[in-house]
Amino acid sequence: MTDDLKRAAAEKALELVHDGMLVGLGSGSTARFFTEGLGRLVAEGMKVRGVPTSRETAELAAELGIPIVTELLGPIDLAVDGADEVDPDLNLIKGRGGALFREKLVAAASKRFVVVIDESKLVKQLGVGVLPVEVLPFLWRTTAERLAELGVSLVVRGGEETPYITDNGNLILDLTVGGGIAKSADFGFELKKVTGVVEHGLFVAMTDTVIVAGPEGPKAIGRSSQPAGKYPAKPGDGAGR
Repeated sequence: MTDDLKRAAAEKALELVHDGMLVGLGSGSTARFFTEGLGRLVAEGMKVRGVPTSRETAELAAELGIPIVTELLGPIDLAVDGADEVDPDLNLIKGRGGALFREKLVAAASKRFVVVIDESKLVKQLGVGVLPVEVLPFLWRTTAERLAELGVSLVVRGGEETPYITDNGNLILDLTVGGGIAKSADFGFELKKVTGVVEHGLFVAMTDTVIVAGPEGPKAIGRSSQPAGKYPAKPGDGAGR
């Protein structure tokens, strides 16, 4: 059922694609459904180009006949990607698939950033699961010590013996933030201040639309159309980290 929901969200996002567009292609399972759908449109004659956010997505796009762009001369018309967590303000946690840095670069370069998810990714507050942070391998333990001073616990993705390596040749530290992340922008700023941090998985105020697929079908949520009462407030929201 989850794959059916993901596919439904991706198909809804495909309605936003028009001939001549430059399209950012996300990474992960839901984004894969979108890329596969875009390949179908290309096979049917639509003229679009793609900007992939990972080597895996680039390989898939090439197999599907989607022309690939790796250098930009202007903005990306539309970027479509998945997310690991989405809060009521459409802030995100991304990167549990490992492509957060390139995903953020593509999102930031896009006129419109659309996120496709199934409803299990909706959270009242970010930080339900781990927050990925990409760091340089050089002296990474020192970087980890600096991050730990922010009051988080962390592990090296893949373990120290065989760590996961990103497409950029870096490591990922998966942070656990006790109590969640109430002030995403502030916490993201603190993370970027840590020497050795390349990028983090908090996407704050970047999302234009979230397409959520549930049993009743996909629904688009924009910044001005978030359904009231969808995420009931709880005591303490807005305070702390």
